[in-house]
Amino acid sequence: MEVAETKCSSGYGKPPWIFKGSALYQLHLVKSETARAFIPKEFRLVEAFGYTLGGFFLASYEDSPAGVFDELVVIAGTVWNPPTSCAWAARVLVNSGDACDHGRKEVGLPSQVAKFSKKITAIPRQRKSKFSGFLDKIGLGTASSSTKSCMDVLVTETNDRSTTDICNINLTAVGMKFDKWKGPAIKMSLPSFSGRTEYNPSLLKYSCNIECRVRAVRAAKVSRPSLTSKQDAEESLS
Repeated sequence: MEVAETKCSSGYGKPPWIFKGSALYQLHLVKSETARAFIPKEFRLVEAFGYTLGGFFLASYEDSPAGVFDELVVIAGTVWNPPTSCAWAARVLVNSGDACDHGRKEVGLPSQVAKFSKKITAIPRQRKSKFSGFLDKIGLGTASSSTKSCMDVLVTETNDRSTTDICNINLTAVGMKFDKWKGPAIKMSLPSFSGRTEYNPSLLKYSCNIECRVRAVRAAKVSRPSLTSKQDAEESLS
């Protein structure tokens, strides 16, 4: 993924900046009134029946200007950028100080440093149905082994001396048999907006050039971490 039309960053060098790894892009409907709180007023939302299209982008980079790191981008909604549209990031969490600084100062992202705790669990599989062969091919079926793997990713934001558990993402490693079918290779250029933050008040527009293989996988389950006290519960409700 290459990012262009932005300023130079001393740690990253001159653009384009190249990131290599894997990612999950999951879409969710978001209430327009909720999304509007995170999106500059000059943008018009892409919405219908009181909802816009948001979601999250969970990436694990094995090679980048900042080295190996994980990233969670929370997408508030989609805004118009005639003749197309752009997703607007409400929150960006990374486990790299360099990536956080670069995102804030050069790309205008609301970046925060976070910890990504990963736990993998083996779960017995259910019996196959007659449709399993087809589902396997499109990445939604079950593999031939008797167990499947689930990964829980706990994302914890760190601010100075405090830490806050943001969310837990449960990924089922079903249909991840890349040796059988990797999915079609695609190339695309995505226009993007960012800025209007404390570290970069300007409104920025740039492009992400993506080369990847795309395939369908089962949706990840996103949940809030369990609350440990009455005070936590009260703060959560507020």
